Amino acid sequence: MASQPSSGPRQRDLTTGPIGTTLLAFALPTLGSNVLQSLNGSINAIWVGRFLGESALAATSNAHNIMFLLFGAVFGFGMAATILVGQSWGRRDVDAARRAFGSALGLVLAASIVVAALGWVFTPEILAALQTPGDARLLAAAYLRVIFLSLPPSMLLILCFMGLRGTGDAMTPLWFMALSVLVDSGLNPVLILGLGPFPAMGIAGSATATLIANFVALGGLALYIRLRDLPLRLRGAEWRYLLPSAALTRLIVAKGLPIGAQMLVIALAGLTMLGLVNRYGVHTAAGFGIALQLWGYIQMPAMAIGAAISAMAAQNIGAGRWDRVGRITGAGLLLNAAITGAMVAMVLLLDRQILGLFLGADSPALPIAQHISRTASWGFILFGGTMVLFGVVRANGAVWGPLLILFTAMFPVRLGLATLLEPTLGVDALWWSFPAGSAATVAMAALYYRFGPWRRSRMLVPQAEGEQRSHADVDQSAHSHPAG
Repeated sequence: MASQPSSGPRQRDLTTGPIGTTLLAFALPTLGSNVLQSLNGSINAIWVGRFLGESALAATSNAHNIMFLLFGAVFGFGMAATILVGQSWGRRDVDAARRAFGSALGLVLAASIVVAALGWVFTPEILAALQTPGDARLLAAAYLRVIFLSLPPSMLLILCFMGLRGTGDAMTPLWFMALSVLVDSGLNPVLILGLGPFPAMGIAGSATATLIANFVALGGLALYIRLRDLPLRLRGAEWRYLLPSAALTRLIVAKGLPIGAQMLVIALAGLTMLGLVNRYGVHTAAGFGIALQLWGYIQMPAMAIGAAISAMAAQNIGAGRWDRVGRITGAGLLLNAAITGAMVAMVLLLDRQILGLFLGADSPALPIAQHISRTASWGFILFGGTMVLFGVVRANGAVWGPLLILFTAMFPVRLGLATLLEPTLGVDALWWSFPAGSAATVAMAALYYRFGPWRRSRMLVPQAEGEQRSHADVDQSAHSHPAG
């Protein structure tokens, strides 16, 4: 029998009430989490850049792009489970939400261990394929191999954050992201320099700090979920959900692989671009790495709004409230244009001061980073619109359309233009390809949202083996089809 969701203070019903204010109130804690995550990366980059120099900074930039690629290999399973959690929560079916969440935990843990092991073994080959500059390659290898060890706890932590947001709880992820950032940023200088009783580990110390922070935050969150008896906690016979049924595994994999492939497309495009940038030398590579730090901040509102939109749309689709889905989309687009536009304006006005935090004022990489930022940053307003549209269609399990759109925008458009225009514009062709790709992505996403078949998709958690469920156990409005 479907259990009823508790009405704890951290769980937010996203199927009722005013859309704009509800979306903003749910998105702000998610934005806070994104701010903290990006701030953590920036603080660590400052430690590395100031203490170890430009080669070390370029090494971490290469490593982070690789981790994004590997992260995408297992992220799709978590996103598919989050959609199932949100729709199940909208139907008031807590047991289905727990089964989807437990299954994702088991699948992601197994997949992340395999990916981490392969990454550790093939680190030299990966860096060689990226044409990592020679003076940065040894540093990148030392950093990356430790970072690989942090992949399983990092993935499980993010999956827990995603699952909690699916139930309408955006505050708990914020507090434990803050814990992770506090531990990571605090340990970085200690382990890099060898302060107190700790040995000087150099760039590997920065990666070790991240590893420790992920384990501390994951352990603390697991204990908190258990002590507070949050909706997605597993206990007793529910631990068997970590070994998912064949039907649920097929559903999560069928939806998760295309979502993960979307991440892989973005990551592969980024790594290909990084290979093009690396040909211009370590100063350009370091400048590009710092520009990526700025872009991480610019993207934060769009990512937060997209995550909130996805959770909100999934709950409303699960509850059969299709009348609210279109209004949720419109509110998300307006909110993104306002907040992301303000972020772009602020970063462009203060770019030299912000960029100067990472490198000395006389660094030759500083004007390069400033030029990259001024050329391409405005395109992330368009990127934010794509995140809103994709968040809505993915909330109903439509995953192949966004995958095709991303592949087209990243490769034929962005990288194609970069390659075509490079003989004429030189390195500037690389920077102009970013807003061109964003424009192509949002245009195709809007066409898919308006005319695509995504409203006919369905994602329902399969019943547990031997489960008998009456029609009265769940809200039947959840099974209605959208109009049009």
